[in-house]
Amino acid sequence: MKQQVIKDLSTPDMIERLAEEKERLTKLKLTHAVSPIENPQTIKEVRRTIARLKTELRRRELEAK
Repeated sequence: MKQQVIKDLSTPDMIERLAEEKERLTKLKLTHAVSPIENPQTIKEVRRTIARLKTELRRRELEAK
């Protein structure tokens, strides 16, 4: 997910999306532990998406203060 797309999301949508991405990361890690997944780069991409979402949420939190 690109940074511009994340900035366009509303805060409640971002929180919901963050929860979905965390769940997706957990499932990917579990699947990869049991049997290697085709593209392990997806784990890296999901981790980065989670970081982008958290960064944007924190930025908005600081702007609100």
